[in-house]
Amino acid sequence: MTKIQSQLFAMQDEKYRKFQSRLIPNVAPEKIIGIRIPVLRNFAKKIFGTKSAEEFLETLPHKFYDENNLHNFLIARIKNFESCVVAVEKFLPYIDNWATCDILRPAIFKSHKEQLLPHIKKWISSTDVYAVRFGIGMLMSHFLDEDFDEKYLAAVAKICSEEYYIKMMQAWFFATALTKQYDAARKFIEQKKLQPWTHNKAIQKANESRAIPAEHKEYLRGLRI
Repeated sequence: MTKIQSQLFAMQDEKYRKFQSRLIPNVAPEKIIGIRIPVLRNFAKKIFGTKSAEEFLETLPHKFYDENNLHNFLIARIKNFESCVVAVEKFLPYIDNWATCDILRPAIFKSHKEQLLPHIKKWISSTDVYAVRFGIGMLMSHFLDEDFDEKYLAAVAKICSEEYYIKMMQAWFFATALTKQYDAARKFIEQKKLQPWTHNKAIQKANESRAIPAEHKEYLRGLRI
């Protein structure tokens, strides 16, 4: 761990550290090393499969935000679906911010969608904020295109939480759904299936999207609560 930490600090970008500190207010600045994402991803690629990387994945919790992100990038490279899920579920309780949560995107999930769904159902039913956010993110990444079903919109809409980072992900999910499955997602907005704050935020984010036609944006603005 000492060796990996020293390697991480060798990649430190102080300007980027200050920038990251402003974006993630619930992470103490001293917990952020300040490593740009492409640099950290390349480092994960370099060490993946080594004994050091395997030991790193087994050593939780980590001390630094950047270590958590490195953990994400190592998980993302696991090629066995079941092993990847085990690694994800082991790590989820240690995620403490939106950024680390949102960059956890295992590549193997794309080719195992049917197997992934039961796990997503469990995650979005969790009492852990970032497990729920991660589950919604997985639905958004993998089930709004050719594998879409309206039941996924219903599953996200029925999540009732006052946690900011869950509500924001719900809004992001519906804004994305409005770009990809407009007619189905529009019904949920029309019927006010979301909590008022989330409802309005979804409309706001949809209006910020370049993928939604102007006439759809105008109609959605008229549905604000």
